[in-house]
Amino acid sequence: MKKAVDLSIIIVSYNTWKLTDQCLESIFTSLANTSISYEVIVVDNASKDRSPELIKKHYPAVRLLSNKENAGYGKGNNQGIRAATGSVVLLLNSDILVLDQAIEKLYRFFMTLPAKSIAGGKLFNPDYSPQDSCGPGYTLPVIFTALFLKGDHLHLTRYSPNEVRSVDWVMGACIVARRADFTAVGGFDENIFMYMEEIDWQYRAKQQGYGIIFYPQAHFIHKGAASSSGHRTPILNVFQGLKYFYKKHYSLAANLTLQVLLVYKSLLAIGLFTLLNRKNDQKLYVTALKLALS
Repeated sequence: MKKAVDLSIIIVSYNTWKLTDQCLESIFTSLANTSISYEVIVVDNASKDRSPELIKKHYPAVRLLSNKENAGYGKGNNQGIRAATGSVVLLLNSDILVLDQAIEKLYRFFMTLPAKSIAGGKLFNPDYSPQDSCGPGYTLPVIFTALFLKGDHLHLTRYSPNEVRSVDWVMGACIVARRADFTAVGGFDENIFMYMEEIDWQYRAKQQGYGIIFYPQAHFIHKGAASSSGHRTPILNVFQGLKYFYKKHYSLAANLTLQVLLVYKSLLAIGLFTLLNRKNDQKLYVTALKLALS
């Protein structure tokens, strides 16, 4: 039986050895002089890039859980949480770099919060520009603003404040909560393979009276958001995630309104990319339209 620790740090990886290597190195460097007892758990989702072998070789202190298939973000984190011995759990993406003593700062701050609390740190892009990593709930007005009014770019639907703030969600790339609370809320919905898992979990937590706090004094670099900003496939995953989230939590009228928003977004994008002769983007939104109508 594993000895209990103060903090369990969980990373889910899939074919990201180089990123995972940098993430792990930054974790151990950050916590080199800490008095916090901790463990690091990596859940590997059947990587083909020798990640399990290399983690064992270079980081023998890491607890490695190797899956035979890609179980997805939510299921992988649930698996890590079940294996954890810490009373507090910190979930980090494999593309996170810990700056200075960010983990200890976030942990110490979290321990000052009342019961039924969740917290997240301040994320930065690789160029050290702030990365919007918390925000309001995914209500229909928020979704409308994000889809049609460039809400994300204008910091209306997600933001990165410089003060401690109560929010509706923090980014799943860096999220801390008590292990017992992950269980109490119900863990991540394993039907969501990618995108919206942390939003769904935090929505359920808020419904059960949890507070979600953004803590800007703990700094992390998150590489993924910058590198995937121009990636096409996440659009489809976001559409699918929104549809699933609304079907699970909202009324029929709200679901129909969401469908209208997604359809109009797709039609506008198809028209724009047709005029610009951007055929790949046009095809992408034709697929998105079919998804919105399904």
